[in-house]
Amino acid sequence: MHDLSLNIEHITRVEGHGNLVINIKEGKIEELRLDIVESPRFFEAMILGRTFNEAAWITSRICGICAVSHTSCSLKALETALGVTPSEQTILLRKTIYNAEIIQSHVLHLYFLAIPDFFGVGSVFGLLPDKKEIVARGMRLKGLANDICAVIGGRHVHPCSMIVGGFTKLPDKKELKRCKDRLEALRPDVVETIELFKGLKIPSFERQTEYLSLSHSNEYAFYDGSITSSDGGTVEPSRYLEKVKEFIVSHSTAKHAKSKRDSYMVGALARFNNNHRQLHPRAKDAAQYLGLKAPCYNPFMNNLAQVVETVHCFEDSVELIDKILSNGLEQEKVEIKPKAGSGVGAVEAPRGTLYHEHTLDDNGCVTYGNYIIPTAQNLANIEKDLEALVPAILNKSKGEITNTVEMLVRAYDPCISCATHLMKVRFV
Repeated sequence: MHDLSLNIEHITRVEGHGNLVINIKEGKIEELRLDIVESPRFFEAMILGRTFNEAAWITSRICGICAVSHTSCSLKALETALGVTPSEQTILLRKTIYNAEIIQSHVLHLYFLAIPDFFGVGSVFGLLPDKKEIVARGMRLKGLANDICAVIGGRHVHPCSMIVGGFTKLPDKKELKRCKDRLEALRPDVVETIELFKGLKIPSFERQTEYLSLSHSNEYAFYDGSITSSDGGTVEPSRYLEKVKEFIVSHSTAKHAKSKRDSYMVGALARFNNNHRQLHPRAKDAAQYLGLKAPCYNPFMNNLAQVVETVHCFEDSVELIDKILSNGLEQEKVEIKPKAGSGVGAVEAPRGTLYHEHTLDDNGCVTYGNYIIPTAQNLANIEKDLEALVPAILNKSKGEITNTVEMLVRAYDPCISCATHLMKVRFV
């Protein structure tokens, strides 16, 4: 096939609405666009005038899947602006709830959005007649992760107990211990997840790109770290605009981003490529068993990187809860005096590096907010991958090409509606 015309509206099994337009003439790409057609989300405008106590609860609503990420990122930015240093207990609890969010998000994608591609069905419901145990396993894993978020954060979506400097209410020790016991009890489900994805045929495709993520010398970076590029160079989160250069394209309500190259990738595969040495030993074993080696340039392997990170978060959560319980939980009173200041928070949301920047006035009210979402950072890279992939599969049928390009987009686990945010326009 030397000519091809595809207009996919809308790409299924992704969060949000995106259309894919591909036109090939005589084997050459004339047009290739990933159209993002979601309405802009005006959170940067909504936040103006709100107090530092309200900010994180508002920004958590950017995403129902990554609410812990947005809450944590906002809190880190606000704490920097206010000069607040959280206690060890607070950091340990935040890292534990963070692991739970990574697990629930990865399991949601792997079991309910990605898996149907490998079994030739249109949705997870197509698995129920013959593969019911796969669906049940995914629900068990996701359910546990949701419950951990609820125990620590007050509820499993949009946590209500996380505040600047600490928590309004600490988790019950017995409930926390029960979470640890359930993590250990579901290890066989994690092993079965590894086996499941070991048996799937991942498309063969490679394209070298730049990988951006947080990195930390002492841990696999989710909650904390410096911004690191696989092309070299590390900066602190306060200098994020040196690494992340946003720009507007006409076919997307979400901005695109670039760094050293025309595009870069964030997310599980980027973290694995940059930080695989810091993985838990069991996660390293899983990566080796799955054939995932760094550097990996196949974006379809992002699915396997998510499996590896799920293993890591399970094991890390057990260790964190042990440490929290052995230290003892004590309600801490944090007194905060409003003041002017600015701060940047950076965390690794399930889909990649997330940035929140806040500026406060003397009364502690927000005068400026900027939020850069992982999926927006990935959009340009998805298009670059498609530009390299499509010419290589033109010998396939139109149906096979359609399935493959949709599968590539889904491999990034995009959260499209979260990616669309306020574009500041100045009229002169």
